[in-house]
Amino acid sequence: MPEPTTTGNPTADGQVAESSPIASDLELTSALGFVDSLDLAPSAATDEAQPDELASVLRRMVAWLRPASGRGEEAAVRVDALTRALDERPVVASALGGQLHHWIANARSYRAFVGLGLFSRRGFVREVVSRLYERINPAPRDAADLRDLLATVFDDAQDGDWVTAVPAARWAALFETLSQPVAPTLRASATTHLAEEALHAVEMLATWIAAEEIDEDLLRLDPVLADLDSAFIALNREIATYVAQARTRLAQRSRGAAPNGAESADAAHATAQEASGPIDAAHAFVMLRQCEAQVARLRKRAVTRGSSLATTHLLERLAQTIERIDLFLTALTTEDPSARTAQGATLFARLVVASGEQRRLRPLWRRTVRQVALGITDKESDHGEHYITRDRAGWHAMWKSAAGAGVIIALLAFIKLQLKAEALAPLPEALLASLNYGLGFVLVHVLHFTIATKQPAMTASRLAQDIERGDGGRANQAKLACTLVDLVRSQLAAVAGNVVIALGLASLIAVLAPRLLGARVLDADSVAYQLHRLEPLGGGALFFAAVAGLWLFLSGVIAGSVDNRAAYLDLRARLIAHPLLQRLISSPTRRARIAEYVHEHYGAIAGNFLFGVLLGMTPWVGSVLGLPLDIRHVAFSSADLGYAAVSGTIGWPAFLTHLGFVLLIGSVNLLVSFWLALWLALRARATRLGSLPSLFARFGEQVRANPRLLFVPPKDA
Repeated sequence: MPEPTTTGNPTADGQVAESSPIASDLELTSALGFVDSLDLAPSAATDEAQPDELASVLRRMVAWLRPASGRGEEAAVRVDALTRALDERPVVASALGGQLHHWIANARSYRAFVGLGLFSRRGFVREVVSRLYERINPAPRDAADLRDLLATVFDDAQDGDWVTAVPAARWAALFETLSQPVAPTLRASATTHLAEEALHAVEMLATWIAAEEIDEDLLRLDPVLADLDSAFIALNREIATYVAQARTRLAQRSRGAAPNGAESADAAHATAQEASGPIDAAHAFVMLRQCEAQVARLRKRAVTRGSSLATTHLLERLAQTIERIDLFLTALTTEDPSARTAQGATLFARLVVASGEQRRLRPLWRRTVRQVALGITDKESDHGEHYITRDRAGWHAMWKSAAGAGVIIALLAFIKLQLKAEALAPLPEALLASLNYGLGFVLVHVLHFTIATKQPAMTASRLAQDIERGDGGRANQAKLACTLVDLVRSQLAAVAGNVVIALGLASLIAVLAPRLLGARVLDADSVAYQLHRLEPLGGGALFFAAVAGLWLFLSGVIAGSVDNRAAYLDLRARLIAHPLLQRLISSPTRRARIAEYVHEHYGAIAGNFLFGVLLGMTPWVGSVLGLPLDIRHVAFSSADLGYAAVSGTIGWPAFLTHLGFVLLIGSVNLLVSFWLALWLALRARATRLGSLPSLFARFGEQVRANPRLLFVPPKDA
């Protein structure tokens, strides 16, 4: 098979776009065979189009164009081959072009223009229910409606992938080939009708934007929207002015296009060209840019002031609507006919994609949840900077904070062992263990101590924020490597502080226990059991450490969600004005301090407590389900090792071996929680980490240049 050649594709501005393959002789032969199989009668060029018949032909055409491999290059070759084949079969091109233009001149396109690719006004939940019902009991389709025709012709939900991969110039060339043989009057009628539908769509979309500015959620985010001269209202006025002028021109040209022989046919064609010609819409474009800026501000405020699924859904729909108006205005005001055709091809590709997504839940879920996740991870990234030490003072503070947490963890581990020794029923033991963990973690937070494994959820979000601020949403590898050095150093300090103090204090308690309590902390069987729990494979320690890492990630998500909810409800103001608190705490200053503390730490307290509940309940859930479920946490494992090593006098070789196991547990805890949190934060920001080998190479260069920085920061940041 001969290799296909490549050629440049003219874009809307007449430039040559990126080269793409063109059809070879073999593909052209195949296309000619397909065109001949259509068997369209020459008279069809002048007959009124039958929508169902046209839909059947177009469906066959799309099935032939659809690449078996799913690759866009193959689809582009097939579109090129079909265009050339129609050039060589002018009778078929005339017949099909006539049917297509008759259909365009009478089709209902408004529903597709204002519905496909735009979130529904019904909200996220109702939209999900509607899509589910549509899949179970679909409505009948009308081939005279553009929305239904697209769903019928492009019946594979993945068609949008290859349609968008084909350059717009290729689609425009195919349409031009079908348009050339069509009578000028019919082309004019189709163009005029399409312009009328587009104007109606633009007018309605602008009206919707103006109406939504009084939504309570948007006013909560930005009260300025209530002003009479807001960007949304101004856009509606400018669009109304433009549409009125455009409709007047269309009416004038239509009256002057009454058929009167061959000369009138040419005049009708010129009329259509003028009717869709440019009208000054500069002010409308200016207001579109201001509306885009307003939506961007609302999204930023939604991050700091909290958002809901409904708010996120509404903001996404606003952005989509502004983009759709921009696309229509650009097409309607473009002077160059070929550029207008290219704009139409772009709109066609987007509608095909939207038609496929309309039948699926995943795109709706992905777009909505991404915005919600952004609010959650931004809350975490705000705290993430506190967990990254960049100077000597911050590093010393991290050691002290981690050491304080190590003291509490050693005591919590001792309480856990005592609960185990009581031989309680499984459920009461799990509940008491959950309270032990949860209240202990809350105490650690209240005292401003640091548990090393709580850092990844915060630092990963902070890292993703740095990536987003890079060039084009891609990571600046050099800057990111510097941040990683700071992050690793901070994490090592926190782990060391937790492990050293928890291990040391646990060993000390185990030494003093026989004198103070009259018995060892652990008997011989318990020592063997605790040491077995630390074994990476035999004791399942690495798998259970991964489970703990998952709970660490989820606790971070919970904390971010609760913080987002607190901001959404403006918890601070509610508590200050709460009638009961006003009666209990008469001092406004003291009440404001309490409200401020609860507002700022609400998510962290909830996340820490629920993390403890997850740790405590996991073994019980595993026993109920008959699954091997448990948790291993580096700080608690180090304390358990201290109690076991002294109670069982295991010797230095065994102690060092099991200390290595503890560090392996910590590595799994941190890696699982960090990568899950980073994945969520990157997806929320629609950014990419970039080349991992390149990042690790830059990180290695930083470490080799100054290895000390991996353990001790500079005196000044």
